[in-house]
Amino acid sequence: MPSDQSIVRKQNWQFPALGSFWTGYGIIRLIMTLCLLIYGPTATLMFGALLSRVADPFVLMGIFHFLYTALVVLSAVCGIVGFVAGLALLGGHQSGRKLALIAAVLSLCDIPLGVTLGVYTLVELLPVRDLPNFSPSGQTV
Repeated sequence: MPSDQSIVRKQNWQFPALGSFWTGYGIIRLIMTLCLLIYGPTATLMFGALLSRVADPFVLMGIFHFLYTALVVLSAVCGIVGFVAGLALLGGHQSGRKLALIAAVLSLCDIPLGVTLGVYTLVELLPVRDLPNFSPSGQTV
């Protein structure tokens, strides 16, 4: 690719493959939220069984409940934003890009699917401004 040629991004904001991946990821995260809510008492019981020989188990149980609630909320937010971003990308709306970037940043804590989809989305949808300043070898011009 010659160094004087710049990369042109899609201007119609329609990314069908990325949109379908985000829609699927949003559904998976919403199912994960439902499972976290259903199995919350079991997780509490299992964590409580580990605290039988701790000096102050009530503080640790409070921290556990706080972190578990934060995990449920994060999973629900990631699921909703990912699903809406996927539908917006499939529909070709301009808001789909912003929603997908927000979903990408939020999903980076979910290994391995969230990291993979989040990094790919950030690479695909973030603008490349400095590319014309570099030659094909990667050296600055």
